[in-house]
Amino acid sequence: MKIKKFMLMLTLLLALGMVLGACGSGDEGSGSDSGGEDTENSGSDGSDSGSAEGGDFSVAMVTDVGGVDDKSFNQSAWEGLQAFGEEHGLEEDEGYDYAQSESDADYNTNLNRLVRQGYNLIYGIGYLLQPAIEEVASQYPDTNFSIVDSVAEGDNIASITFKEHQGSFLAGVAAAHKTESNHVGFVGGVDGDLINKFEAGYIAGVKSVNKDIEVDVEYAGSFAASDKGKLIASNMYSGGADVIYHASGATGNGVFAQAKDIKNNNPDENVWVIGVDRDQHEEGAIGDDNVTLTSMVKRVDIAVQDVSQQAMDGEFPGGEVLEYGLGDEAISIARTNEEALTEEITTAIEEWKQKITNGDIEVPSTRDELKEFESSL
Repeated sequence: MKIKKFMLMLTLLLALGMVLGACGSGDEGSGSDSGGEDTENSGSDGSDSGSAEGGDFSVAMVTDVGGVDDKSFNQSAWEGLQAFGEEHGLEEDEGYDYAQSESDADYNTNLNRLVRQGYNLIYGIGYLLQPAIEEVASQYPDTNFSIVDSVAEGDNIASITFKEHQGSFLAGVAAAHKTESNHVGFVGGVDGDLINKFEAGYIAGVKSVNKDIEVDVEYAGSFAASDKGKLIASNMYSGGADVIYHASGATGNGVFAQAKDIKNNNPDENVWVIGVDRDQHEEGAIGDDNVTLTSMVKRVDIAVQDVSQQAMDGEFPGGEVLEYGLGDEAISIARTNEEALTEEITTAIEEWKQKITNGDIEVPSTRDELKEFESSL
């Protein structure tokens, strides 16, 4: 009888121990699993994707099809992120990073991947990413986004724009003073409102110096078709143009290649390229010579650093349209090729720049405005 009672008591104690042990391990596992699920959900539903682990700030960007090494605005944006990261001691691939897009089908995929990785601020570089930015931003309201070269709707989107037409006007002034044939060219990437600003401003600058100068205009239909850019440039140069301004991303690499080919075949041939977005002086190097007259520098890097800093400081300009121009030193004309860009040309550029910043002239930004502008000359 005593043995039976003892065995019954032992059985009850063992059972109670198992229940308590199960409860204890269950509570501990629940906390761990719950934390893991919360982390995963915060990356997938946007409820907490604006906060990086440990409270650290992180930022990333998605390129358009031109790629991060397009020697144009994608590269300038990446250089801005790199500078921002180095300034704040951030590690590449963790504190700052980029996602390369091979086609427009990659935009949404890349944006979503960066959200899941927990980046606080994500840039879309180029107006082609606008639809994707708006769609993904609406799904993740606690993540901050920014679009470069376009205006997107959303309280968690900052739109970065530039007064490219102002800088392009000064590029036109330079071309008009440099041409010996009174014949220049413009090569655009994709024909649309943004690149039309470059076109309109450039032609206005050329015509303001000499309204009799002929301006060829052609679009490649892509920002990543250097072969098409080379073909267009070949036709323009052979047709008499001796200065070509390109606003075409990586397509412009073909314009430089054609100018260098011509210079290689005939060192006495005066053909010039005006670069865009960043100082493209290196792209025009050919031995001891250089075919880059100047570049219309659009400081995407400065804008990216500026907005990133605001976001880090808790002052992200969500829902706002930011516009950078000559007065912000975010638009300028490169002076690297001092031999080609003579003192006479730089003096003229400064005179016209003063007129623009003083409001003495309103630079056209559309083809319709350009028509009105030309009619007043």
